[in-house]
Amino acid sequence: MNVMIVGASQGLGRAFIEGLGDDGDRLIGVSRRMPEPLPVRAGLEIDWIEADLASPERASATLAEAVEARGIDVLIYNLGLWESRAFEPNYRFLDDSPAEIQRIVTVNVSGAILLIQALLPVLLRSRAPRIVLTGSTSALPGHGRPEVAFGATKHALRGIAEALREGFREQRLAVTCLQLGYLNTEDDLSVPLERAARRGDGELIPLHDVVQLVRTLLALSPSAYVREVVMPAIADNRF
Repeated sequence: MNVMIVGASQGLGRAFIEGLGDDGDRLIGVSRRMPEPLPVRAGLEIDWIEADLASPERASATLAEAVEARGIDVLIYNLGLWESRAFEPNYRFLDDSPAEIQRIVTVNVSGAILLIQALLPVLLRSRAPRIVLTGSTSALPGHGRPEVAFGATKHALRGIAEALREGFREQRLAVTCLQLGYLNTEDDLSVPLERAARRGDGELIPLHDVVQLVRTLLALSPSAYVREVVMPAIADNRF
């Protein structure tokens, strides 16, 4: 299985590189800069491509060309910019600059749409083509957050997913949205799950849990898929 992970250099994306795949699989990490040193995992092939989705047309062409020969089976779009003061008590929409708003929309929405359009001809050659879009509980009704640009772009991912399912149902394209709550990005997969789960006292989701969820999604047969997963932290009183 060939899996492309966009936004793979840190946080959840890095955890996908460290935790997805089985012997013989190929993981393709994508980020603005190539990490040093590159991750190494026994039995897996890990490649890396530098691409900046803030310039989505150029990045999409680069990535499509890079996978044309060997193909891909899964695209995980894990990019998601947010406002500089997002999730802070002093966040105010009126303080967001137009340039910041535009960058968020470009990367989170235009980047996803243009990259998917560029990769679909290759992706649909797979026996079981899958797309996983990393969303947020900020895309759900009653999410209780004031971040306008971030919330709007995560709502947009649901629309992208719905349209792709209808447009490519006959080609059996499986599209899943992960609506994730607040993540514990301080503890990587090397930290025992029990210890990572204690951080935040139930208000943060360990990366281990998201990786395990995605492993399950990728193990499904071509006859099944999951439309959407809502995964808040257990103590998140918004849900």
